[in-house]
Amino acid sequence: MTVTGIISAIVIGAIIGALGRLLLPGKQNLPIWLTIVVGIVAALVGTFIARALGIPTETSGIDWLELVVQLIVAVIAVALVAGLYTRRAGVRGPR
Repeated sequence: MTVTGIISAIVIGAIIGALGRLLLPGKQNLPIWLTIVVGIVAALVGTFIARALGIPTETSGIDWLELVVQLIVAVIAVALVAGLYTRRAGVRGPR
C-alpha cells in the first residue's frame, strides 16, 4: 500500500466513521480517534463484503453501492464499539 493509499484510507475512514455516528440514533461517548479507527476498519470490511457480494469496487467513478455497504458496516461497528467502550471505560450514558 502506498502513502497515498494510507492517507486515503484515513480520510475515507474518518468520513465513514463520522457518517456512521450521525446515522446511529442517540449519543455515543466515543473519542474522535476511536471513531476514525472504527471508520477505517468499517471501510475495509465494507469493501471486502461488497466484493464478496459481487458489487464492483474498482470503477472509474464513485462506487455508491460500496459506500452504502461501508456505511451499514460503520453504523453496526459504531453501535458495538460505543457499547463496549462505555462499559469498559466506565463512562456513564445519558440519564
